[in-house]
Amino acid sequence: MDPFDDLLRGVRTDGALFDLSRLGPSAPGPLGEGAALTLCSTLRGEAWVAGRRVPVGEAAVVKGPEPFEVRGDGLLLTGVYRLSGEVPRRLLRVLPRMLVVPDDDGCAELRGFLEAQLCATRPGRQIVLDRMLDWLLVCALRDWFDGPDSEPPGWYVALGDPVVGAALRAMHEAPGAAWALASLAAEAGVSRTTLAKRFTELVGQAPLAYLTEWRMALAADLLTGEPGATVGSVARRVGYADPFGFSAAFKRVRGVSPSAYRAAGTAGAAATAGTTPSSPALARGGTPRGAVRSG
Repeated sequence: MDPFDDLLRGVRTDGALFDLSRLGPSAPGPLGEGAALTLCSTLRGEAWVAGRRVPVGEAAVVKGPEPFEVRGDGLLLTGVYRLSGEVPRRLLRVLPRMLVVPDDDGCAELRGFLEAQLCATRPGRQIVLDRMLDWLLVCALRDWFDGPDSEPPGWYVALGDPVVGAALRAMHEAPGAAWALASLAAEAGVSRTTLAKRFTELVGQAPLAYLTEWRMALAADLLTGEPGATVGSVARRVGYADPFGFSAAFKRVRGVSPSAYRAAGTAGAAATAGTTPSSPALARGGTPRGAVRSG
């Protein structure tokens, strides 16, 4: 497990809106309103997404929540991600408004299979579509992070370093372990001084400061997303035997106490309970999830 795995593990489709749109005069209006991420993949012809050309064999990922225009003369597959939680937001913060990447992971066959699945009615169809779209999104984001035009965060670059990468993977594999600088240095096979220096140079912060921020991001999502979670149980899961020490660290990083954060999250969830995220296609009377738009 590493930081990239952890951030993407919280970005799953799980029933995201699928839309297969035929572009042209009757193309849909603005897309992506209110969405955290929108993945667009051109299956046939040519598409322009938010003013950028996206030919067959390329994919675009647009960060919301602002809507964007699409046009062209092709067939465009879009998948909308509506995310919540601090861990997914850590990914969103390092992404640009829009990225376009070529197909460097052999996903061309996957796009054809996706189009076939959109028209199929076999049992389990939605789960298959969800997982396939997740695959496309992971391919697109990984290709962008590795590309020459990206500005990846320090932790992503550091994953390729044999010393810092080992320490990062250890933290993410067991965030609740009783890590100290000495034990992290042992995982990396170097001295504490060497680890601290190289980690700070590549990641931009000291190892234990990075660990604390990551633990607090996990704790924030546990507090608001796991029924029955208490401050004490969350503290233990993120490496704190003492809930008072955890509360102090959480308030220092997040600005509020764990109890206040959980109460605010619960109130926000209650305010939106029973509502359905807005979908531009559905709001216009368009096709429902997974259906094929005839254009």
